[in-house]
Formats: sequence, C-alpha cells, structure tokens
Amino acid sequence: MSSNINQATFPPVPKPRARYKLKVGLQRQSAYLDSDSVWYDSEAPSTQVVSNEGELHIGQSQQQLQENLDQSSVATPTSPTCPTSTDVPGELPIGQSQQQLQENLDQSSVATPTSPTCPTLPTCPPSPPLSPVGAAETEPTAAVSDSSNDEEAEVPMTPDSLKSDEEVISGDAGEIDASLEPTYISVVPNGQGSIFNFGMTTEPTLKEAEKTIEAQLQKQKTPRMATIRVSRKKQGRAGLAKDTQPAESRHKGTVVSRSSWLDVWKGRKHNVLWATLDGQLMSLWKKRTDKFTEYVFHVSSITAVSIQGKGRFSIYFGKKHFEFMAHDEAVQEGWVSSLHATRGIVPLPPPDHQSSLIMKDPRTKVYAAICGHNLWIYNKKEDFNLGIGMTCVSMNVASVKQTGKRGFSLISPYKTFNFSTDSSRELTTWLNCLNQGIISALSCSEVAQRLWASPWNKVCADCGSASPEWASINLLLVICEDCAGQHRALGANKSKVRSLKLDSKVWTESLIELFVAYGNKAANDVWGYNIPAAEQILPNATSSEREAFIKAKYIRGLYRRSHPLTSNRDLLDQRLCQVVCGPDVSETLSLICSGARVLCKTVDGPIALAEQAGQALQVELLRHNEFLEVPNYDHQVPSKDNSGLEELHGKLQDERLLFSQENDSAACDVLDLREVIAVYDRSEGSTYEFDMLTLTDKLVCNANTLDSLLSHLLHILKVVLPCTVEDAEVTGIFAASRVSVREGDGLQHTEAWVALRDGEALFFPTDPQKPKERLTLSTVQRYDHNSTEHTIEMALGERTVSLRFEKQSSCTSWYTLLQRAVLSPARESQSQPSLTQLHTVYDTVPPAVERCIFHINTHGLKVEGLYRRCGVATKTSHLVQTLSSSASAAVLETDEQGILDTCSALKQLLRRQPDLIPQNKKPQWVKAAAGPHEALRLQSYCRLMRQLPLESRAMLEALCGHLYLVQVHSQENRMTAQNLALVFVPTLFQELAMSTDMVRLTRELIIHHTLIFQKSIEMSEEEAGTDQVDGEQEEIITVF
Repeated sequence: MSSNINQATFPPVPKPRARYKLKVGLQRQSAYLDSDSVWYDSEAPSTQVVSNEGELHIGQSQQQLQENLDQSSVATPTSPTCPTSTDVPGELPIGQSQQQLQENLDQSSVATPTSPTCPTLPTCPPSPPLSPVGAAETEPTAAVSDSSNDEEAEVPMTPDSLKSDEEVISGDAGEIDASLEPTYISVVPNGQGSIFNFGMTTEPTLKEAEKTIEAQLQKQKTPRMATIRVSRKKQGRAGLAKDTQPAESRHKGTVVSRSSWLDVWKGRKHNVLWATLDGQLMSLWKKRTDKFTEYVFHVSSITAVSIQGKGRFSIYFGKKHFEFMAHDEAVQEGWVSSLHATRGIVPLPPPDHQSSLIMKDPRTKVYAAICGHNLWIYNKKEDFNLGIGMTCVSMNVASVKQTGKRGFSLISPYKTFNFSTDSSRELTTWLNCLNQGIISALSCSEVAQRLWASPWNKVCADCGSASPEWASINLLLVICEDCAGQHRALGANKSKVRSLKLDSKVWTESLIELFVAYGNKAANDVWGYNIPAAEQILPNATSSEREAFIKAKYIRGLYRRSHPLTSNRDLLDQRLCQVVCGPDVSETLSLICSGARVLCKTVDGPIALAEQAGQALQVELLRHNEFLEVPNYDHQVPSKDNSGLEELHGKLQDERLLFSQENDSAACDVLDLREVIAVYDRSEGSTYEFDMLTLTDKLVCNANTLDSLLSHLLHILKVVLPCTVEDAEVTGIFAASRVSVREGDGLQHTEAWVALRDGEALFFPTDPQKPKERLTLSTVQRYDHNSTEHTIEMALGERTVSLRFEKQSSCTSWYTLLQRAVLSPARESQSQPSLTQLHTVYDTVPPAVERCIFHINTHGLKVEGLYRRCGVATKTSHLVQTLSSSASAAVLETDEQGILDTCSALKQLLRRQPDLIPQNKKPQWVKAAAGPHEALRLQSYCRLMRQLPLESRAMLEALCGHLYLVQVHSQENRMTAQNLALVFVPTLFQELAMSTDMVRLTRELIIHHTLIFQKSIEMSEEEAGTDQVDGEQEEIITVF
C-alpha cells in the first residue's frame, strides 16, 4: 500500500517550552487514573515497534489527523468501498484514557467491514493493558523505531509528569525525552491488518545527534571509573556466632526491610550512600556508623517507583526524584519489591509546629517540623511538602535549651543542633513545643532523669535503643531491658545490672555523678572501640544476635581498646596506682578493663590511694570493680590463609574508598579512611603496591603506575594524619601508623601517628596542643623490636622512645621499613634549624636583632597572638634603646607581656635597618611574585636572593627562619604563615605591602625558607666553580 502522508505540509515545530506544555497536558489526561497509579509495574509489556511508511505530527488536532488520513486513503489505489482510516483498528486518539483506548480497540475490531472488491483488513490484536504509571510512560513518544532495521530503542522510564519544568527543559533527569521532538503515527500493512506505530522523524542526522546527546547524558549518570585494584578478605562476622547473620542479610529476610550501599543521583549530584528501609522510613547515610542521615523520607511520600536496566531504579516524590544504582540485579529487585510492599503505610501525623529556622554549623536556612515525637529537618519548605527530609531527631533522646535572645540548641547523644528563629515570639513557641514533646516522650524516675542529662546515656550502650532504664554499674553502662537480660546472664563477676527505677538504694550521689560525667561515652571508648559496622546490633536485634554480640564485646573482648601497658601486668598495676590519685577516670576504666587489679599487692592499694587524694569518683568506680573478671590479653596472630580473598576495584572520594565489583559498576562497599590505622608502601621494581590496615581487615592496593600510587598515598595520608598537613610535609613518606608513644621509663603515654621517610621519623600527635616532631635516624642508634608486645624501642642518643602498635602485623611491617629509612640518608634540602633555637649562617646580623629572635624562640613560640598583639609602648621604647646600645645588657622578660614587648621591639629594630630589599631590586621581586606557578616563583626567589647584599641576605634568613618556627606552633599561638606575612610585608616591601602578590611572596619566604636560602648558597657555589648539571629540576620541600 502506498501513501502520500510523507508529502504532507506540517506546521512548524513548537519551541521547547511549548512542546513541554503540550506534552504535560497530554500526559495529565492519561496518567494517574486511580489511587494505585503512582506505582510502576515493572512487568508491564512495552509498545511494540515496526517500520513506518507515513507520519503525522502529534501536535496536530484530531480534525487534521482525520483529514490527513482521509487524503492518505484516497491516494491509495484501492476500492472506494475500503474502510477509511477512521475505521482502521488500532487508531489511538490523542488524550484519551486507558479505558477509552481499550473501548476504541474493541469497537474498531467489531466495526471493521469487509468487501468483495477489497481485501479484508483483519483487526489488530488489542494492545496489552497498560499499568497505571505505564499509561503515561508508553505513550507514542516512548518508542523509537527505524524503518531500515526495525530495531527497538530504549524506552525512557521516567514519567515526565513527575518532573519539574526545569528538569524537563534542562535535561536534569539525565536522559533525552523523545516527546520533545516531532512524533508521527505510521500506518503499515502486514498482510493481516493495519497497525499504527509511533516513532521519530526519519532524518538520520537528527537521530544520530539525539543518540549522541543521550549517550553523553547517560554517561554522566554512571559511576566514576575505578583508579586502583584492591584485594581483601571476604567480609563476614567472624566475631559472632556462626548462626548469626549480618545486618544486611537480616534485613533481606523480611519483605519491607532492606539495607545496602547504593549509588544515588539527585539531579546531577552523585554520591554513594548506605540506604536502609525499616518499613516506615527510607534513610540514606554517608557512613554506616553515622547517626544522622543525608536524606530521610517516609514511604507514604513516594508517588512512584520505576525500574530500569543495569541495576537502576528511581523513586519519585511529585516533581522530584532520586535515581539509584545497585551493584547487581538481585539487590535492585529486592529494593523494588520492598518498596512495593510498603504500599498502604499510614502517613506521618500532621505536624504540631512548623516554620523556617536558621541552622548554624554550617549556617543555612532550613525548614523544621515537629511530627509526633520527632523533629524533622528539611532543606526547604518545598521538600517538606514533598516529604524529603535531611534528618530526623527523636525527642526521647534529646534535650533543648535556649541560647541567646532568639536561639536554641537541641542536644542529642551524637550531635548538637543550633538554631535561631526570626523573633522572640517564635523562639518561645518552639521551646514550648519541643519541651512538651520531650516530656510526653519521657516518663521515668528521678534517677533516670538525672542520668539522661548526659546525651550519651539516653540510648542503650549496646543496641542504641532510646530511653534505657537499666545499668551495669561496674562497667558504667546504661542499657535497655533486652540487653540487661543478656548482661545478667554473664554473671555478677562480669556485669552488675541494676534498675534505674527499682534499685533506688544503690544509686548514691557519687555513683550518679560518675554516670553523668562518664557513663556510656567512656565505657564504649574502651569496650566498643573497634566494632565493625556490620557487627553492631540494632534495637530490633533478635535474642540470639544480642547474646552473641554482648559475649563478643565483654567476655571475649573482641572490640576492646587495650591499654598500651596491657602486655605487662606489673606496669598496669603501677600505672593504676598513679592514675587514681588524679581525676582521669577514663584511663582508670581503661586500666581496669585491660586487667589492672584493684586489689593489687601494694602497701596502699588503689582504693586507699584514691581516698587519700580525695577522688570520690575514682573510689566509687574502684569499689564496684574490686572482683571484676576481664578478658585475658589476646596475642593476635595474623592469618596466613589467602583463600578467602576477593578482588575489587577501588576509587577515592573525599574521606572514603569506594569498592566496586567491576571497573565502572556501582559501589558494593565503602571504607571510611579514618578507620585506617596504618599505611605501608610495598612497591618493588615494576610492582606498585601498598597495604592499608584497619582494626579488622587488611587491604592490598595495586596501582598501574608509580604516579598513581603516590597520588593515592598522598590523598590517604592527608586524611588519616591527625593534623592539617601540606603536600610537601608528607612527600616521600613510605610508612605511617597509629601508635602509643612512651618516653623513657615513664608510664604515661600519648597517642600519635609516626611516619617514616628516608633518614627520618616524623611524629604527628593527635593532641592539637602538641607540636609535630622530626627525629633523624642513623645506623649508630639502637632499635629493638618486641613482636610479642607489639613494641619498637628507639634509643636516640640520650632519648629513648617506645612505640606500641595496635596490631602485630603493623608493628612488624613498620620495623621492616624502619631498616630502609635508617640506611637511606635524609636529603640535604630537608635539613632545617633547630626547633628551639636558630643559629644564623652569617655573622652580620645585628646583635640586637639576634638577641630578640633567640629570646622569642626560647620562651615565646606558644604565646597567642605573637606579633599581632602590641607591647606596652613605654617598655618597648626602653627595650629598643637598651638593645641598640648594648644587646647583652638588655633585660628581656619571659612572661607573656614581656614576650609581646620583645616582639614589638624587634619590629621597630627591623624598621630602623636599611631596606632589606634594595629599591633597585624591588621591580624584579614584583615580577617574580606575579608568576603563575609556585615552582617557577621559588626558582626566581633563589636567583634574586643571591643578588642581595650579604647583610640583607643574612637578615632575611634569620628573620624567615624565625618566622617559620613561629608558624610551626600556630596551633598554640594562632599565627599562621599567612598571618605572619600580613604583619611583616610592610617591613620587607614598604609601599608594595598592599599587593596580594607581595603578601604571597612573604608567605612563601617563610614556608620555604630552607629551600630558598639553601639553594641560593648552592647557586653561588655553582658560579664559583662547582660543577652541576644544568637545568636540574628544582624540588619544592617544606619541612617542619
């Protein structure tokens, strides 16, 4: 059959906005036919596609459609008695509902006439019934066909009626919608009847462009490619009973409960989140151990769920939607089935109060609502209307207090939320509603109220249940009734269980104060130090899961943080006798839980010593643990079995390492890099490999190139080290581990990270008040390794440092690499002045300046606001006069005010000196400071530095070396290199001080002073006859 439809003259194509309005208008007539229409049926068949002969624009009216079809039938060489196109079965009038479409199909099949002069046109088989949402999805624009190959194109699975205007027009959904282009209906004979099909225009260039754009947008909705290969042990629950299933498996056992890692897209924002569904709420967490969500929503807010290929599915909330990608189809099908099973859940109650608030830390405007016993926090009011929350705070674990005239704080066990309102009246309303909600959620005794004053005590120490009413008074635990039963089964020599309501006599004032001050927080810092997220039980845990977890935690001590002296019982007892004389209850608890004996054989036992020192809380804790039985210290032996290894792909994302089964598949697991306790570079030859250790696992990471390995190591070190570090500070590190450091024969220890690089060991204390430290290593020093106690003792001259590692494998690896560091001398460019005093290279520095610098280096590096705060004017003037006449006779005070006076005097002395940078040299320095690349700038500084007069160079070296030492202690004195540059740039460059380039130059002189002045000397020696290779690349090294 021939047709002239292709020659028809069509109206111009509507503009994008007009096409969008037309499309939405058509969809609204066919979508949402009943209350179930919000749920997508993944098994509904899609529209079949065949080749086309003619086409009609979907934008034409019904009358135009009829006229064109009539013209088509007239031009066809058939009998006049043949049925017109209006009688052809399968006609789909635009805008009709599903029921009307089906009725038309039935009527057309009955009304089809036959004629002896015309071949019979049998009826088209009725189309399969559409699912509720499928009615909107399988409209004419959903299928794309090509007349040349009859191939079926991908069916877009996102109902555009659920998208906002901006998402449709800008393509925020990440896919090309075929309905935004001219669509046609084709009438083709198949020997049995006429079939109406839908498709795009047949211009090849247009189709190719559309496919290219669609591929590009789809590519943006795929996970990033992996950057490294990772081997690790297959994950399981080694610490629990064999019949105990992990949390993820337990969730999968029920219809509406589920949890797994998912790749999540909200618009174009991509993240990998831990998703949980408990039948009521679906929550998305950045980490499995997080207590507050990134997103949370009640299942009654969901308007549609659609499923796509390659593990993808989408959840819709009116105009907005989330797209998810699971690492395999089984997980995808489980999520979709669980979400379908939540249909009919009763929605949240209406809010008691709602309004906009300003949330601090970070400061942002949010929308909050009190629903039942929960405070829901939304990003904005639109999200509140759609039901997409940021997080939800339970009232029965929170308390509220007013802060300021219009602010209040909501305090929970894990986080404090600070809000401010628009008015005092609004503040009063919020405080009244929150207090009323907290009171209605809590009904308990006076003891419970006082213990719950500590946010940590408002949840069970073991499973996290709200409002626990029992306690283990010797372990300092507040626990729920279910966990209390398991603790009671351990025996009174392990856990003494008491009720907060019934056992009123046991709750003395000192015991209540002990629980309020320490309680669950201190206890879990010891007993629950390294609980894997997969093994942590939840409030809905079964009795067997609860029993296995509590025995693993308190009987076997699998998650315990042992004291650094654990391997030596005598030292434990000695340390306990020392600690009980002070207020540090946390270390006392750690010592007791590690095996220190309260009834130790000493003249005065710990209890007597604590009583003599007047430490009532220490006495209370010791009395309840006189006969405690603790798990024995377990010497862990690393497993040699590699049969259980799994090979994964990994990629870094901020503070996380994402694992995937394929190079570009969705994440199947996530490691929080802050759980890493050691990193070791194992590269050898062309094998680029490094190990990462956690408390529960070992990961072997392989890179393709050396640069890739170094970039991964640099990223990981900057995350795990406890303080902020520059790239140059960690360059060259090939081993780093978390340790406990003990000096000499003392029993006190400090926590730190210790790293190795050629010729030196670097110490990074976890206490921000303590400075970093660098120790030079050499073969003449003594290094002892004790694998049994996990310790390495370093005898560095008169100083002895003992390092205790958390795992035996970590200790062994660090000791092996220590030999490499000792045999490799440190690079000369890493040498620097002492951290306590500065000896200048030249003798041309004025004595007054040198005296001030030495005094500040010795006594004033930790004075807050050094050089920013001014000294007393009269004392400063007197000091300047005395120092100028006789530097050795000047009396410099060592107290804080005396240091400030000395700093002011030093600044005045520097201003009296001739220009440190001569006027004729300043244009060259200005040009060098404007360079775009730091490496080139530093080379220019070195060249210009050697052109300065000897006196100026000596003065600059002394000053910059001193300022470097000041910024090393910026944690105490608050004077960073940037702050110091702002203070001293007028001294160095006078009228150019307002230039940001000169401020940067001054900062770089401070930070890289060793490199700059050392290289300037080397360049001078080179000019004097020292042979060096021309063009040698400079290396930027910052040392501390």
